[in-house]
Amino acid sequence: MGQNVVRILAGLAITVLFIGHAAELYPTADGKLRFVSQLDNIIYDARLRMTMPRAPDSRIVILDIDEKSLGEIGRWPWSRKLMAELVDKLFDRHGVAVLGFDVVWAERDPSSGMEVLDGLARDVPAFQSLYAKLRPSLDFDARFAASLKNRPAVLGYYFNSEERAVKANSLPPPVLPRGTFEGRRVFFPRYFGYTGNLPVFLESARLAGHINPVTDFDGVLRRVPLLIEYEGQYYEAFSLAMVRAWLGRQAGTPPGVEAGFPPDSPDLEWLKVAGLQIPVDERAAALVPYRGRDSFRYIPVADVLKDRVAPGALKDKAVVLGTTAPGLQDMRSTPVAAVYPGVEIHANMIAGIIDNEVKQRPLYVIGAEVVLLLAFGVAFALLIPRLSALLATLAAGAGLALAAGVNLAAWHGGLVLPLAALALTIAAIYILNMAYGYFVESRSKRQLAGRFGEYVPPELVDRMARDPGRYDMEPKSAELSILFADVRGFTGISESLRPEELREYINEYLTEMSMIIRSRHRGTLDKYIGDAIMAFWGAPVEDRSHARNALLAALEMQKQVAPLNARFAARGWPELRIGVGVNSGTVTVGDMGSRRVRRAYTAMGDAVNVASRLEGRTKGYGVGILVGGATRNQVKDMVFREIDRIRVKGKDEAITIYEPLGLESEAGASREELRLWNQALRAYRAQRWDDADVNLLNLQRMYPDRNLYRVFPEKIAQMRRTPPPPDWNGVTVFDEK
Repeated sequence: MGQNVVRILAGLAITVLFIGHAAELYPTADGKLRFVSQLDNIIYDARLRMTMPRAPDSRIVILDIDEKSLGEIGRWPWSRKLMAELVDKLFDRHGVAVLGFDVVWAERDPSSGMEVLDGLARDVPAFQSLYAKLRPSLDFDARFAASLKNRPAVLGYYFNSEERAVKANSLPPPVLPRGTFEGRRVFFPRYFGYTGNLPVFLESARLAGHINPVTDFDGVLRRVPLLIEYEGQYYEAFSLAMVRAWLGRQAGTPPGVEAGFPPDSPDLEWLKVAGLQIPVDERAAALVPYRGRDSFRYIPVADVLKDRVAPGALKDKAVVLGTTAPGLQDMRSTPVAAVYPGVEIHANMIAGIIDNEVKQRPLYVIGAEVVLLLAFGVAFALLIPRLSALLATLAAGAGLALAAGVNLAAWHGGLVLPLAALALTIAAIYILNMAYGYFVESRSKRQLAGRFGEYVPPELVDRMARDPGRYDMEPKSAELSILFADVRGFTGISESLRPEELREYINEYLTEMSMIIRSRHRGTLDKYIGDAIMAFWGAPVEDRSHARNALLAALEMQKQVAPLNARFAARGWPELRIGVGVNSGTVTVGDMGSRRVRRAYTAMGDAVNVASRLEGRTKGYGVGILVGGATRNQVKDMVFREIDRIRVKGKDEAITIYEPLGLESEAGASREELRLWNQALRAYRAQRWDDADVNLLNLQRMYPDRNLYRVFPEKIAQMRRTPPPPDWNGVTVFDEK
């Protein structure tokens, strides 16, 4: 019973947490928890996509300033003379019902050269009379304005929310006068400036509407502000102006806009235009009723201008001129697609208003969500702790299904109810009860030991199990040291042994080397690749000495070859020789692989590839171990011999490679040997072949067992036969892995 009380109280606490979100009680911009709001947005988008009609709407046509039109006509903006011709064709030849411009005509058209001619006429009196007759035909702005006169055309413009915003050109008359919302509760965003159309166009067009979008905090456009307040007056959206022009096309006068308030409520809930009621939120914004992709016919502007559209094809259509050309930057992120034409958002809004398909999310939804949270939360907080795991799972599933069903039914009724907080409440109460005790405590330790036990030493697993929250197998970026080891001449070895002997040979070798990596130097054993071994240091447990530990393991692996060979020789088996490559760097480490077949805790990245390449180069240089410069620079108490500068396949930059000789206290190479070697290396890179040969010959006499000192004379002989260019930088290039 005591455990149930704790679980019940925890469940009630979860319920209160999400009720606070629904009631907007938190100290955030909107009073809500951001992650819950984000989930609600995801659910809203999924619900919208699931129920979209996806049927084409033949009433609205988008006249597209697309790449094809830009290619045929030229870069935007086009001449107003051309736009006047377009308007005349649309109304006279095609008989469109309404024409809207999702563009702003904010500057005069200089393409006729009229401004230059005006100056010339002032300076040359003899030119004035001739120019006075010519001037009207050159005033392309006036011609465009005349084409709009007495026609149902709607212009676009926009407001600016920046405090230092300019006020450019003119605004249309407000759709609602000052004082309309006095004493009402409407939260209009603040705007400080605007960019409108030239007055000559505004005087000719029937209506104009703003084209300001409203994006949610996740950058997705789900709403359009149908009204914007500016200096105490109220201006309509472009889509609303298009609807008014459409409704008033017969009468010649667009119907007015009315604000709607429920009885005895100060909250704005709808706007009315003629017989249409448009639901809006507390900011006078309406949810866009997206129909889906390809719901409207797109016609390139060039096809209309060049008479490639049959007369009558656009008769009685509402035409919106806009752009899908990427360079004109009118693409938005929407629930339908991450990249969606802004002009099609207007088309969706127009169609939704005309069809009364705009969903409503009134303020009383807050109260409805709180009631649902209280009912479901209390019920599940009391019920789940008393049920077995199976029954609790069934109850939680049924609760989520019921909540989703109620939510979807409300959606089909035109009401948008939040679902995320309710779903999270049910899920959190269920998970809390299931995780209590077993999942949070004992099972997490067993899981950790099971997942990492085959990779890392038992003592590290025990350390991880003490704090399992710090470790997981999710891929992450980390700095590691990676080791590759491979048996040289393995093909010959395998051919000289019977299958059962080869199995014992490899098993004994892998066992010894794995013990060195895991038990003695606490490395993570990644995998066996036939006779090769891959291991790394620095994950899953952080190791600040990962480079040093990797090198110590490599040195001990080479030392262990001698006692192994003694045992192998006693059985008549071939001699074992291995090459080891070590490199350090930032890689991706974690659980990776096939989703269905096999996964493994492994490391991937450039540093891993370089370590593998270094192991492959050990034989060519006659050394047992090669390491990269990143590893060498991290280990200060070890003696290294610089071997070469190389560029391996798949890498553009050269790397310096080294042979670790041991800790300073026990390194096998004398100072005299290293001095002679460094002299030989400097002479080699300076192309002083004779000096290099002398030093290498001395080294061969002093240390006849060093294969390295026989490798470089062969390289020098090759250089003598095929001299490198004068600007050769001493880098050896390998085209093979």
